[in-house]
Amino acid sequence: MIFKVFYQETLSEVPVRERTDSMYVEAETEEEVRKGLKERSYNIEYVTPLSDAALAYEKETNDDFEVESLDQ
Repeated sequence: MIFKVFYQETLSEVPVRERTDSMYVEAETEEEVRKGLKERSYNIEYVTPLSDAALAYEKETNDDFEVESLDQ
């Protein structure tokens, strides 16, 4: 399953919406996504699974679409 993760790159600053980034991660569960990204010290705001339609939309509208694989 592909998840879209909304995050900020640092834990030491107050979250600001304009600095929120997103990435796409392949994993089985949201918990697996959060555990896999823990070492990156991201401030993860939200993790959402993408339906087939949402995934197709993201691929179509995002020129640099890339899915990250978590090495566990």
